[in-house]
Amino acid sequence: MAVERIAYSGWENCYRISNGIVEAIATSDVGPRIIRFGFVDSENEFAEFPEQLGKTGGDDWRIYGGHRLWHAPEAKPRTYYPDNEIVDVQIHDDFTLELIQPTEKWTGIQKRIVIKMHSSEAQVTVSHILTNQNLWAVELAPWALSVMAKGGRAILPQPPFIPHEEKLLPARPIVQWHYTDMTDPRWIFGRRFIILHQDPNSTSPQKLGIANFDGWAAYSNKNRLFLKRYKHIEGATYPDFGSSTEVFTNADMLELETLGPLTTLQSSESVEHVEHWFLFEGVTLGETEEEIHAALEPILERTKV
Repeated sequence: MAVERIAYSGWENCYRISNGIVEAIATSDVGPRIIRFGFVDSENEFAEFPEQLGKTGGDDWRIYGGHRLWHAPEAKPRTYYPDNEIVDVQIHDDFTLELIQPTEKWTGIQKRIVIKMHSSEAQVTVSHILTNQNLWAVELAPWALSVMAKGGRAILPQPPFIPHEEKLLPARPIVQWHYTDMTDPRWIFGRRFIILHQDPNSTSPQKLGIANFDGWAAYSNKNRLFLKRYKHIEGATYPDFGSSTEVFTNADMLELETLGPLTTLQSSESVEHVEHWFLFEGVTLGETEEEIHAALEPILERTKV
């Protein structure tokens, strides 16, 4: 286990944390961003945007790729504060790396991401922390967005299927955007799962949000499975009509997103949202819901947090 300073994708000042099985690489020239996560000597599970790699400074927001932290609800210009400045990096030990953004000038919010890697498993805990540096209270929700590489499919859990005769009450909200098209062939709405395919040939964006009581979301790409877990707090108020998980895709990538509850932060107060990442290889999910369920069930059982 070690944290080392390296150059990566045009940025001279990046930090790599690895346990010899998986690695995470974070930039310090911009961010906070985790630009890479994957098995050592294997593909990046996250998307990268070559025309933006290595760039710094300026007033335009850039997606860059990788994993980022926002605060919800989404609004322009607040959400799209350009994270193009140098971030402070603190190495707490061989296991833990902390990225601290300068306070956003437009919003008065400061972002921090803490990466803690497991010593011997393909597992990382990522803490997302927002601090209100204003002199007044601000309502917001932490919002963690993983920009996944092309060609995979997102898998979200459905509530248990219960026949009409046995249960009359609704199970949870499913939230649409104005551009959501449920007839788009990239969507599959099954009894066990909602699946969204990333198709590089489909240019129209798609998005959906759910109240995710199960607290997990997955992305399958080739024979690898990226799984993130978090805690959905029942009874809490979430942004976007109650969404704690959202998925978005276009021709370039797919975003696997989780959100914390809406919180009113007083001056100098902070809120934290924690994700647990797991990565598996040699996972064949199949195409049918039963095949996917059979492959996912033991993985979900062993990754409970």
